[in-house]
Amino acid sequence: MSAQCCAGQLACCCGSAGCSLCCDCCPRIRQSLSTRFMYALYFILVVVLCCIMMSTTVAHKMKEHIPFFEDMCKGIKAGDTCEKLVGYSAVYRVCFGMACFFFIFCLLTLKINNSKSCRAHIHNGFWFFKLLLLGAMCSGAFFIPDQDTFLNAWRYVGAVGGFLFIGIQLLLLVEFAHKWNKNWTAGTASNKLWYASLALVTLLMYSIATGGLVLMAVFYTQKDGCMENKILLGVNGGLCLLISLVAISPWVQNRQPHSGLLQSGVISCYVTYLTFSALSSKPAEVVLDEHGKNVTICVPDFGQDLYRDENLVTILGTSLLIGCILYSCLTSTTRSSSDALQGRYAAPELEIARCCFCFSPGGEDTEEQQPGKEGPRVIYDEKKGTVYIYSYFHFVFFLASLYVMMTVTNWFNYESANIESFFSGSWSIFWVKMASCWICVLLYLCTLVAPLCCPTREFSV
Repeated sequence: MSAQCCAGQLACCCGSAGCSLCCDCCPRIRQSLSTRFMYALYFILVVVLCCIMMSTTVAHKMKEHIPFFEDMCKGIKAGDTCEKLVGYSAVYRVCFGMACFFFIFCLLTLKINNSKSCRAHIHNGFWFFKLLLLGAMCSGAFFIPDQDTFLNAWRYVGAVGGFLFIGIQLLLLVEFAHKWNKNWTAGTASNKLWYASLALVTLLMYSIATGGLVLMAVFYTQKDGCMENKILLGVNGGLCLLISLVAISPWVQNRQPHSGLLQSGVISCYVTYLTFSALSSKPAEVVLDEHGKNVTICVPDFGQDLYRDENLVTILGTSLLIGCILYSCLTSTTRSSSDALQGRYAAPELEIARCCFCFSPGGEDTEEQQPGKEGPRVIYDEKKGTVYIYSYFHFVFFLASLYVMMTVTNWFNYESANIESFFSGSWSIFWVKMASCWICVLLYLCTLVAPLCCPTREFSV
């Protein structure tokens, strides 16, 4: 059995076979899932490498504990203390290699409809050679001539790609809110309990949004000062009220009967989250008290002790960052998400109300599974058609590579950036999150107002 397992893993690494879980006690895995898992693993490896490159603590530890460190750095022509392998410029180069890797596969996998073609085999296998290719691209970026021109040009490309990645996530969030309300509303025709479900979830969403804004007003503002926080909380709270009133206005209801408070409640919750995230990312304000001591204001008192442990904050923050980006990538690369971005929706009469409406009734896999304990450990679920769009999957990871590059290097404050101070506050990250909040509200308002501005055009949301 072990020889069979080793042979299967060898075929996975060096051939077109799908990768299975290594442990025999683990369940069999679908090929579509194992492929996405492997690409995600490669992505995580590069992101962790970027975080290490941005860490001054790791650089100092390596210099202290690695014998002949300076000689080794000079030997590989990375500078006296390997300064060419750390900092924002190194992250730019590594992310350039990763972005090129995913962009090449995006072009390679265009118009693939099933897993039987040669290009599909390349996409689903040959993982060892792909790892070598990814490593070669990330390493080769360090040998690009005229580094200053490259870094300046690549910075603008990264900013555009990073904002585009944020835009896709915001579009999918708005689509998610409309799809949720549309699916559960369809169930009210046969079961009136769906009305109670809609009312309960809507009440929960607005309770979370209202409670969050109130708590931020308590902990992030003070009687004297913190005027910026007060203004931003007032503006964002007003925007939540605005979208709620527009959603239930008679003009919108006439054109979009499915519009309701559930969608605006979801958007209000997300606005509250982004507001909290932005205020948490804002640099701390320090003033002198009556005794002449520095006092931090406009932040919760219970959070100041946590921020003193830089290593804990860095590890937790980096893990959360990677998890959020990975979740955004994998959830936005499904076929339904791709169809939503292209404006293709299921007909209302075909909607079947489900609690887990994000997934199809029968799951992604429609292939029959081979019975027996000795069957293959990989379920080939894409013989009749692909579960997700390969090229779109790689394009989202291409944009995610640019987003990681800009986020880890502190967006436009890249020269003084390091991973230890990344989670203690940055104006660039603060304004990116606030802008994302306002763009999300604008996108949702556009889906409500667009049918009024273009009455002759049919809208599906």
